[in-house]
Amino acid sequence: MPTHPWPLESGPLVLRDAAEPDIERMLSIRNDPGSNHWTLVTRMEPEAFRAGWLRAPDGRDYGCVADLDGEVVGLGFLEILDGLGQPGLPKGTEAEIGYLVAPEHSGRGIATHLATGLLAACFGPLGLRRVTAGCYADHGASARVLEKAGMRREQHGVEDSWHDELGWIDGYTYGLLAHEWAARQQGAAAAG
Repeated sequence: MPTHPWPLESGPLVLRDAAEPDIERMLSIRNDPGSNHWTLVTRMEPEAFRAGWLRAPDGRDYGCVADLDGEVVGLGFLEILDGLGQPGLPKGTEAEIGYLVAPEHSGRGIATHLATGLLAACFGPLGLRRVTAGCYADHGASARVLEKAGMRREQHGVEDSWHDELGWIDGYTYGLLAHEWAARQQGAAAAG
């Protein structure tokens, strides 16, 4: 069983478990058109959202909040997955990550610190082998965040993603392996 990853510092952020007092702020970020325009589901029903975040941990979902000086400024999504492959494939070695940042905090590097912290959790305490993330190809800011965090674009899907306002549009998939993360961390330590 992996070690629970939160709390974890990433730049100026503390990534931590969500607590009941955080839920209304989290819901306001999740349903704000400025932050959810590029999400697959643009609106969450409040009761379903609350129930999802307050349910007992299941050992696969490690969602978190991004706390900046005591204020929730973003949400992190981290779900451990079973990879696709041949029979006998080890279970729970991969994850998919995502993030949302409050619109008033966008453009300040918060998303990059959040994505980097999610990767640190995946490859550190959770001990995973591979992490993926996706974004719409038209959402250049999110693509830049994933690249700054060290992820590699692995797929450009042509009209593979549905957007509520734009219809079928292109999507990107990013990936990173544990040994690539380790090499990047060693390079950063040597340079710093």
